[in-house]
Formats: sequence, structure tokens, C-alpha cells
Amino acid sequence: MGTLTVSEVARESGVSGSAIRFYERQGLIEATRTSGNQRRFGSEAACRVRVARVAQRIGLSVGEIRELLAALPPEPDPLDWQVLHDRLTAEAERRIRELHAALDDIRSGRRLCDL
Repeated sequence: MGTLTVSEVARESGVSGSAIRFYERQGLIEATRTSGNQRRFGSEAACRVRVARVAQRIGLSVGEIRELLAALPPEPDPLDWQVLHDRLTAEAERRIRELHAALDDIRSGRRLCDL
């Protein structure tokens, strides 16, 4: 397994280096350290970051994303990523249904509050 620097993970995942360090502090990705104390990430780190970004966009908290990624083995295979993809898809669809229901309530003309 190859290792990646912060800048390589950032480039592959489309986020800034500071975002990579944030995700590491939050326990979403893990790094080892070189003898010079430089971070090195596993080859799957960029994919984990991309998953975290999508999960954030559908409204998952950092804690929920941490749990989602913790279910992956250290070196996920394509089936592991597919299971994660299916879970995110189902969660996004569930949240979309909830938002549609909220819109229906608003559009129904019912007053939400007495103003």
C-alpha cells in the first residue's frame, strides 16, 4: 500500500490541506508519521475524504460520518465502498422525503405559528 502526503490527499480529494488536517483531527482519516514527523496517509484516504464531503452535503454530522467510516475495514475493497455508497444513497433519499414532507406542510396553507 502506498502512502500519500497531505497535499496529495488534498489534490486527489479536491479539498484544502487544512481540511485534510481537520478530517484527521476528527478521526475521519488516519495518518502515520515519518521520522521527520510528516503525515502519511493510506491510499484510501482521498476516497474517505470524498465520502465525508458527500455525507456533509446531505447533512450528516461529523459524528455520524465518523461512525459511517469506522464501519469500513482499514483497506476497503470495492464491495465495502459499494455498501457505503448504498447506505449514503438511502440516507440522502430519506432526508429528501423528510424535506418534501416539510415543504408540503408549508405549502398546505396551515399556519405554523400564530403571529
